Amino acid sequence: MNTHTKPRLTREAWITAGLTALMSVGPDALKAEPLARRMKTTKGSFYWHFKDVPDFHKAVLAFWQTDAQVELADGTSVMQLRALAEHLATQGTAEPAIRAWAKSNKTAARVLAKVDTVRLAQLETLLDEIGIANPEMARILYAAALGMRDMPETAQVGPDAMGTLVDLVLALR
Repeated sequence: MNTHTKPRLTREAWITAGLTALMSVGPDALKAEPLARRMKTTKGSFYWHFKDVPDFHKAVLAFWQTDAQVELADGTSVMQLRALAEHLATQGTAEPAIRAWAKSNKTAARVLAKVDTVRLAQLETLLDEIGIANPEMARILYAAALGMRDMPETAQVGPDAMGTLVDLVLALR
């Protein structure tokens, strides 16, 4: 008699495993069979929680989208801009994998576009409140933040570099 039963996997466990697999292997890992093997379980467990693979993809993307949303901190518009820019440059280990996936998956591309739109709007609003109405500045800050994430660790790019860029933009007022 087996007295040591495995705990039942949850929907959240599958989603987390999916994000981990996406980051380490790529989008091909986001299928029932490879994930089940990775989690040492059966595909039946996958299909218990998800109607099909596209349903799973939507769940992974919804989870990431919620995690990728940035709540603005309290403080002045300058403080909020600095905090947002620094956060965007350092947050989100899954984002590069989501961005890569979005190049070949329309659903991922739509979700990523929504996240980008919200973040850009936040940056534009804060810059406008500070007196910088050129929307290109928001795009420049956002592109720099995303690019800083891809810098090698040896470059040690982080919040200080993004803060310096924000200071340069603020000097334009």
